[in-house]
Amino acid sequence: MDIMTLVRSNEFLWIAMLLLNFVAILVAFRLFDRAGLYVWIALAAVVANMQVSKTIELFGLTATLGNIVYAGSFLATDILSERYGRHAARRGVGVGFFAIVSVTVLMQLALVFQPAPSDTMQGSLAAVFGVLPRIAGASLVAYLISQRHDVWAYHFWRERFPGPLWLRNNLSTIVSQLIDSVVFTLVAFVGVFPPAVLVQIVITTYLFKAIVAVADTPFLYLAVRGGSHDRDAADADGSGTGNAASGQTTDDQTTDDQTADDGTDTYGTATDA
Repeated sequence: MDIMTLVRSNEFLWIAMLLLNFVAILVAFRLFDRAGLYVWIALAAVVANMQVSKTIELFGLTATLGNIVYAGSFLATDILSERYGRHAARRGVGVGFFAIVSVTVLMQLALVFQPAPSDTMQGSLAAVFGVLPRIAGASLVAYLISQRHDVWAYHFWRERFPGPLWLRNNLSTIVSQLIDSVVFTLVAFVGVFPPAVLVQIVITTYLFKAIVAVADTPFLYLAVRGGSHDRDAADADGSGTGNAASGQTTDDQTTDDQTADDGTDTYGTATDA
């Protein structure tokens, strides 16, 4: 196999997208602090729901394309959990949910408009977004259940094993990905495919999501150890994104997180394994 054939293979592109996804999350965090993570979560929720309509062959298995972008959003919520606490992570889940609902409603409304005789995009938009309602519904249900479980499990394992960052990251995310795969497949495809195919979809989908979940661990270490740059302007206007590099939070962050966690502390820099 020559280099060009390798570069154009689905396997190479999948690994490249995986790395690009994680690097983009870190860049968003470093440039915009937790606001960047909220933006990424919303972006990932929308993009994954469009990509999931496309199936590809990977390592001899059939899988949906949206696995990387969607599974990568768990890295964003884990960074929020580790750096800013449970309330910030739950807020991120809410941002993603809002993004999916908004795009679904807006695009369904757009498809109702009668296209002009010269229009060439109605068919393409219908092909992409015409199947969105059921997939989006399945995604919403799976998203809420799996993401809320991930936030809960992350803090559950943190309280039980406060030292190893990799342990709470993987225990929470790997189980959450299984929940997401099962719920999404059942809601989206029951009645569309026979039971045997549904089982295959769950297995292959979860396999690739689990790989993404394990692969994000080094990037979580980079995020929580490096922190994010101080934002003097943010501190001045009270937006509460400054001082993240030192593991500190502003007063409004502390109040929010303590209220949400029933008096527990907010979280700063992670403890090394």
